Amino acid sequence: MSGKQIKRPKHIPQRTCVGCHTVLPKQSLVRIVRHTDGVRVDPTGKLAGRGAYLHNRRSCWEKGLKGALAHALKVTLSPDDLEGLRQFMGMLPEDDRQDEASMG
Repeated sequence: MSGKQIKRPKHIPQRTCVGCHTVLPKQSLVRIVRHTDGVRVDPTGKLAGRGAYLHNRRSCWEKGLKGALAHALKVTLSPDDLEGLRQFMGMLPEDDRQDEASMG
């Protein structure tokens, strides 16, 4: 039985958006981390601390900031944390249909 080895597909980590509860590959979501100096966006996805994930769509961020994000991070968001997250949210597109088209 010495033939070609069967290549396994590479494992792609999946995460759930706390805004819309859609499961997607980790790289397509934005990680928010609870760090010692507060809650902040983690562009590398590698900062230490409890993390939660959101789409890069404003609609998911609006839902997340209403309470789902704080619940997922097990923290009460301070006014400074909220301000920083809202500033990041302001740079996001209104509604990105490209993500939904690639899922279906």
